[in-house]
Amino acid sequence: MVSDLSYAGVWVPALTPFHPDLSVDRDGFVAHCRWLLEQGADGLAVFGTTSEANSLSVAERADLLEELVRAGVPAEKLMPGVGCCAIPDTVHLCRCARELGCGAVLMLPPFYYKGVEDEGLFAYFSSVIEHVAADGLQVFLYHIPPVTRVPLSIALISRLRRAYPDQVAGLKDSGGDWSYTRDVISHFPEMTVFAGSERFLLETLRHGGAGCITASGNVNPAGIRLVFEHWTRGGGDVDALQASITAIRNVLEGFTMIPALKALCAGHYRNPAWGTVRPPLTALAAIEGRSLHRQLEDLAFSIADNCQSILKRSRSVS
Repeated sequence: MVSDLSYAGVWVPALTPFHPDLSVDRDGFVAHCRWLLEQGADGLAVFGTTSEANSLSVAERADLLEELVRAGVPAEKLMPGVGCCAIPDTVHLCRCARELGCGAVLMLPPFYYKGVEDEGLFAYFSSVIEHVAADGLQVFLYHIPPVTRVPLSIALISRLRRAYPDQVAGLKDSGGDWSYTRDVISHFPEMTVFAGSERFLLETLRHGGAGCITASGNVNPAGIRLVFEHWTRGGGDVDALQASITAIRNVLEGFTMIPALKALCAGHYRNPAWGTVRPPLTALAAIEGRSLHRQLEDLAFSIADNCQSILKRSRSVS
């Protein structure tokens, strides 16, 4: 069951463009976020993994969030990533988000120390929530153990829900294990649960989840959104639509995801600087880029053509 319909559908962890000197391209970031919303994204999980959030300073994240709102991006369509290893940093980002009008934040566990007990993780989340003490601010837990090596157990989520039922509202599962997503939906039907990849979108919806927050939404927002639309409205071969977006995802996963997505955006925006990533990531090599484009061409996929044709189909459905 989706507890809050404003947090459903297809959300995108927007890529962060950099200039060649590694400074943030603020104008490019705002333009990309606007484009994603225009293409049908329900919201933006800015400063997620795909955004290279942990290669951004706390000040950069706060400034960019303010820049988006100042540029007219609706705050209610933003779910900024706030998870840091240091509690004061996470608290600061939560307060910035709330002051700007964001209704929810996406919170990683503290990820530097491994093998920590649930007691320590509970203390971390509890401390942040108690310090922020903002009416209406909802926390979406971010489960991504392949990266953090700090999983969020069902027992931990249950304890957090009992202690903070009004604050701990949802979860994004980027663990890659569908059975975990299913278990969270089953154990916590009142929570808003997003899959972390569109390959699990349809199964998530069928089991009562809210949708997905997915990296490849940066290049295929309309295609992924179409699956959600057909599921919620009925009509069309939703399984075939799911197979189509999964095929595109399979190609993307054959490369290092963030550099691959940025390489595609460099072509889409006709701006080579879009291929820039902050170290320790490295840009996609030219030979890899050619292979990526070739494989997507075999699927008859390009960003502009795909989005344009799908938007026309979507309007015809409505």
